[in-house]
Amino acid sequence: MSKEPIVVDAQNQILGRLASFAAKRALSGDMVIVLNAEKAVISGRRKNIVEEAKWRLNTRTLGTQTNAPVHDKRPDRYLRRVVRGMLPWKKAKGRAAFHKVHVFMGIPEEFSGKTMMKIPGADASKLTSHYITLEDLATEIGG
Repeated sequence: MSKEPIVVDAQNQILGRLASFAAKRALSGDMVIVLNAEKAVISGRRKNIVEEAKWRLNTRTLGTQTNAPVHDKRPDRYLRRVVRGMLPWKKAKGRAAFHKVHVFMGIPEEFSGKTMMKIPGADASKLTSHYITLEDLATEIGG
């Protein structure tokens, strides 16, 4: 009765396209497992991406650090948060779909023998602009 999970390799995959694929498949009821999260890429100039991430971390507080929102700095949690932004989080189906998405840094032993898929149209080699990996972004913002 249980379906096989969809195992996706995020190496050299564009973050937004990867996240939208994971969100759509999770909404349709599939379990999505994303591996190598730290190797996903964000298109754009490094300086602009890092500045925007630091701004999001430092300026959106609620007055005190005890009440401040938590912004993830680890690549796997960052990618998972991007997927959450593409789901209807305030509805039950969105929360249920979010719990079907699992993101890992590297390749855990339990998935080392499984076949991993690449998302068609999400390869970073088709980018003509600059890009930065999530691992580099996490290093820059202190993750």
